[in-house]
Formats: sequence, C-alpha cells, structure tokens
Amino acid sequence: MNRVYGMLGISAKAGKVVAGTDIVIENMKKRKLSLVIVAEDASDKTKKEMTFNCNKYNVKIKFFGDIDTNSKAIGKSNKAIIGILDKGLAESIEKLID
Repeated sequence: MNRVYGMLGISAKAGKVVAGTDIVIENMKKRKLSLVIVAEDASDKTKKEMTFNCNKYNVKIKFFGDIDTNSKAIGKSNKAIIGILDKGLAESIEKLID
C-alpha cells in the first residue's frame, strides 16, 4: 500500500500525473493516459462516469485508496481521480495495487 503512494509521489514529481475528472477525461480523449486511479470513497456517480470513459477510450482503471491519502501522495488536495500519463509508471503502480 505504501509503495503505491511512493510511486504516485514519484509520478507526480516527474510531471506524469493529472488529477481531477475534467483533465483526466481530456487526456483520455487525446490518448495520453495509461491508467486511471479512482479513490474508493469517490461518489458512485464519479465511479460510474470514470468506468464508462475508461471503457470508451480503452484506459485501465483501478479503484484504490481514499481521496485524502491519494491526494496527499501527489501533493494536491481533494482529488478523487488521478490519471497516470507514463506507461511504465502506470504498469508499476498497477502491479502494486494488484
């Protein structure tokens, strides 16, 4: 669990993270995202919307952690949705979550 947050921090420092629904969907449309992480305590509406968009644009999605902890890991606040831009980082994070 802590290693996931470490990887999220590294990804954020490398500038390979976008956070927030609108910017994540925007990057999905541009085919720039490799992974979307949705906080487990996000609203059902948010989870449904992100699942729909991830399926539509063929982006992997993981439900992990809570809004506060996930946000802190990337140096932001109140972000339920995190998008990982780098394929290698996304694969590493995905393995750690699984």
